[in-house]
This record gives sequence, C-alpha cells and structure tokens, in this order.
Amino acid sequence: MMYRQALSEGGVAVVTGAASGVGLVAATRFAEAGLDVILADLPGEKLDGATASVRNAARPGATVLAVPTDVADMDQVMALADKAFETGPVAVLMNNAGIGLSTTSLDQFENWTQMMEVNFFGVLRGVQAFAKRMIEAGRPAVIVNTGSKQGITTPPGNPGYNATKAAVKVLSEQLAHELREAGAPISVHLFVPGFTYTGMVAKWFPDKPAAAWTSEQTVDYFIEKMSDGDFYILCPDNDVDSTRDRRRAEWAAGDIIQNRPPLSRWHPDYKDAFADFEKTGKS
Repeated sequence: MMYRQALSEGGVAVVTGAASGVGLVAATRFAEAGLDVILADLPGEKLDGATASVRNAARPGATVLAVPTDVADMDQVMALADKAFETGPVAVLMNNAGIGLSTTSLDQFENWTQMMEVNFFGVLRGVQAFAKRMIEAGRPAVIVNTGSKQGITTPPGNPGYNATKAAVKVLSEQLAHELREAGAPISVHLFVPGFTYTGMVAKWFPDKPAAAWTSEQTVDYFIEKMSDGDFYILCPDNDVDSTRDRRRAEWAAGDIIQNRPPLSRWHPDYKDAFADFEKTGKS
C-alpha cells in the first residue's frame, strides 16, 4: 500500500497541530518509522517540547524541526511547504490542526468563521500548498486529513464544528478522486478519531473517561488501517466499536434515502427505532 511504499523510499513527514494530542503521537510514530519530521503548530513552549520529544524518538541523524505555523494564514502554510521541500521529499502530509468552539445555527458567527479558517481552510491550504509539488516529485506519498465523526453523523450541539469537519470529508473524497484520475502515486486518507483523550477533552474531563482511547491507541489504529490502504479510517474507542460506527453512519444516510426528519437519530419519534437498529442492524 502507498504508505508502506512511502516509508520504504523515506522522506519527510509534515504534521500540523503537532504540539500535542494525536498530532504529537503521529509525529512520533513517523519518526520511529524512519522519516524526517516537521512539526507545525502555533509557536511556544508546547511546540518546542513536542519537537524535543520527537527528536528523542527519531533515528540517529534524522532531521526533526519545529516550524511555527498558523494554518489560518496562507503565507505561513506556504512557508511551511517551502521549508519541508527544502528539507527533502515529502512522504507524509498530515493536515491535523483543529480547534473547537461553541456554536448554534442562530448566533456565534465569529466562532463559525474561526473554526472554518482553521479546521477546513487550514486543511485546504495544506493541500494546495503541498499537493502539486508532491505530484511533481512522482514519489509514493500520503495525504492525511483529520476529520471527525461529527462531520459524518452531524449530531446536534455544535453545528459549526460539524460543518467544518463535513467539509473536510468532502474535500478529502474529491482530492482522492482527483489524484487517482491523475495517476499520481499519492493516497489520501480521512482520519476520524473516536472519543480520544486529548488536551481539548481534558478541559472538560480532568481524568481520562473510561470510554476514551488514548492518543496512542487512536494513532496506532489509524496507522494500521492507513498501511492497509483504507480511505475512511473511523477509529473505535472503549464505548463505540466499528460495528456501531457503521450502523450510525448508515442510519444518517437513511434519513435522506427514507426521507425521515433530519437528525432523526435524536428525534423522539425515531429514538426507539434507531436504538433497535444500532443493536441489530435491522430497521
């Protein structure tokens, strides 16, 4: 599969949002696999500490760099790409940076725009800054975009966040198609963590909930599935397994096919029907 080929030829892994959480663990795993690594995140002690940690995990003589980057700024993302290609051929681009802010459909417009700038346009900036040069290199490579289950089943509660992650899903699908049609040796992967205990979650839960996976569990599962060539990589956790994930996605698609009310999973008239479907897979 393409990730294995990319590893065999070596090169640079670029990870945005790499100062903590799954981004830091992914950067560490790429270093352990023998790649040079560039960690991109907002400047500060967290990025510096993460870079030192990844450097300790890397092979002797490997290049491990911190490139302070705000993915909401195209000039900074282009500078990140320039630095990456100066360092070597890019084998992995992981567009992982993201933020979570509260929204409703009726207000908090600034939170909508901030999340869109980082969570979606940050990914698009990464794709457009890197992908053409990766195509021109003609080497096996992978592009990873971090999505969310909230961008697939779009649960009520934070429509702005859901919209950004749904947009990442659409972009990733279109990018995979375009690269396939162009014959480029680059695979695209939509990385969808489950309930993962990251810094964002720790703000609400000081101790790791039993239902949550660690960042290490999530990243190791993701890399295993990416190595197998999977595009949609929905990571389970200690509460939701892969079967439940598939049934929830199928039910969400069924709202369109069966012309049910939107978000019928949370509609009182369909609550029991969904619960039965989630258990049995039969409607």
